[in-house]
Amino acid sequence: MLQKGSLVCVGTGMTLGAHISPISRSHIEQADVVFVLVSDGVTEQWISQMNPDVRSLQPFYCEGKSRMETYQQMVDVMLAQVKQQRNVVGAFYGHPGVFAWVPHNAIKQAKKLGFKAYMEPGISAEDCLIADLAIDPGQFGCQHYETSQFMFYKRTIDNAAYLILWQVGVAGDRSLAKFSTGAEYKQLLVQLLAEYYPLQHQVILYEAITLPLQQPRIEYLALADLPLATMDFKTTLVIPPSQKMQLNSALLTRLEALTTAEQVSNATENN
Repeated sequence: MLQKGSLVCVGTGMTLGAHISPISRSHIEQADVVFVLVSDGVTEQWISQMNPDVRSLQPFYCEGKSRMETYQQMVDVMLAQVKQQRNVVGAFYGHPGVFAWVPHNAIKQAKKLGFKAYMEPGISAEDCLIADLAIDPGQFGCQHYETSQFMFYKRTIDNAAYLILWQVGVAGDRSLAKFSTGAEYKQLLVQLLAEYYPLQHQVILYEAITLPLQQPRIEYLALADLPLATMDFKTTLVIPPSQKMQLNSALLTRLEALTTAEQVSNATENN
């Protein structure tokens, strides 16, 4: 039996006022308490106009402090209110389920305790990237990785598809306590990528806008120049295909045989 109290994690989208859905806005307006983690103070103030009890999660961040400790504290402070049988909303910029440890784990723990908990989607940085860069994921395919995870684990990369690396500004950070990493870390990333791409291959640094009057960052540069480029937590690295897709001739032959067999079967049935 579900207990009184609930948790809903909603997405506010990327751009102030433009991306939030009606249902997410309704959850914020009707909540007993709203915890907010967004990209800037202006957005915080805007959300504060929707509910009299809006509390920022931003102060939990601290340079040199493990982000996992920060994230767990955010979960704990939200669940403390749920346990008091209050209807709690966590409002997170972008999509609350994309590169977002806190919403996923808060919902999981709330459900385990017997509370109603779920997520409402929002427009993510990925959605903005697809629109701003005019990328169709269905044309060549897309591979998405968090940059440090991509570096720490062995991956098989298809360089005939797009490769999108998130949070490139903290590439190689094993401490989870840095807000950025230096050029030497980015150089290790370049060396890894050079196994799949020429050093002069054109890549893109992308940042979605958060305020309506801004312009997205769309910066083209050679892969070799990546270590000296300016990047932070919100920077995404987009690597377009460097090779053409190769036909799977053997499988196409088998598919052609299936088509022929179907045609013969249909002709036989019609006679």
